[in-house]
Amino acid sequence: MTSYQEQSLAGATGVELVLALYNGLVRFLYQAMACIDEGDVSGRRISVKKALDIVMYLQARLRMDLGGETAVSLNDFYAAVFTMTLEASHSNSREKMEEVIQCVRSVREAWVIAARDPEAGRVLPRELRTREERFVAPAVIEAVSERTSAAWSA
Repeated sequence: MTSYQEQSLAGATGVELVLALYNGLVRFLYQAMACIDEGDVSGRRISVKKALDIVMYLQARLRMDLGGETAVSLNDFYAAVFTMTLEASHSNSREKMEEVIQCVRSVREAWVIAARDPEAGRVLPRELRTREERFVAPAVIEAVSERTSAAWSA
């Protein structure tokens, strides 16, 4: 990682860190697609593994106790992305990989909208929050979670 990237992530909010993970996920999926085009089986496998590592990381950090329906939906989404990515890789299909990328990019756009809401970062798991965001009272987190969940399900 370059110094610029490290500096930009160092000052990022929790939601911006999630966006960075989504950006990495999309980048690795595009790399896998390029490897499919080039017939590079080893490169495809490496890129898919990195993409799946990000999906598993995001899924493992969901807070079902705070996230409500939104967390359940994200859990289902991550499971679907995992399966679709494996299927695209196994079938060596550019079209299926493009479909996965479009799904991820759509949800990424929802995170872009959430990034504009300063309250949204407070519902993230502790390890994805910045130092300042970690010291929010649990009652505030629960209230924001309910508000955010309601807004996202609308």
